[in-house]
Amino acid sequence: MVKLNTIYTRTGDVGTTGLVDGSRVSKASALIQAIGDVDEANSAIGVAAVALEEHPLAAALARIQNDLFDLGADLATPASEGADDDAFAPSEMVLRIVPSQVARLEHEIDAMNDHLAPLRSFILPGGSAQAAALHLARAITRRAERSAVAVESRLNPAALAYVNRLSDFLFVASRAVNQNGAGDVLWQPGATRD
Repeated sequence: MVKLNTIYTRTGDVGTTGLVDGSRVSKASALIQAIGDVDEANSAIGVAAVALEEHPLAAALARIQNDLFDLGADLATPASEGADDDAFAPSEMVLRIVPSQVARLEHEIDAMNDHLAPLRSFILPGGSAQAAALHLARAITRRAERSAVAVESRLNPAALAYVNRLSDFLFVASRAVNQNGAGDVLWQPGATRD
C-alpha cells in the first residue's frame, strides 16, 4: 500500500527523480519523459471518463486509469541489461503489465467494433464532446507509446503492447460513443481547397 505523508520531498530539486529500485535519473531522461506521457494520457482519460460518467464505457476507463498507474510503475522498474523476458514477471514487490491486460483490451475492442460500420474514410477527431475527449486521450496515448519506444533501457514487452492497444481501444471507443460511427466526421481529402 502506498502511503504519502509529505507531498514535497526536496529530493528532486536538483533535477533528478527516483526509480522503483532507488536509483536516481535526470527528469529530462527519455524514461521519465515516457512516464510523464503515460501520466498525461491517464489525465486525458480522466477527462473523457467524466464526460462519459453515465455511459457504460466509464467503468472501463476507470479500470484503464488504474492500469496506467501500474504501467507507470512498470516503466519505472526497467530490467537490467541482458535480462530475458522473465525479468518482467510481476511479483509481490514489482508491478508489471501482463499479457492478460492486453488481451482484455483486445476483447473489448472487438466487442465495440462488432457494432460499428466499416470505415469509408479517415475520421476527424470530434463528432461529439465525448468522442473528442477520447480522441485527445488517444493522441496523447500515441505520444506515450512513442516516448516509451524511445527509451534505451529494455522495457516490458507487455507494457509496450498495452500502450499500443490502448490507443486502438480509445479510437474504437470514440466511434462507439459517436452513435456507433454514425456521428463520425469523415475526412474529405482536398475539400477545403479553393
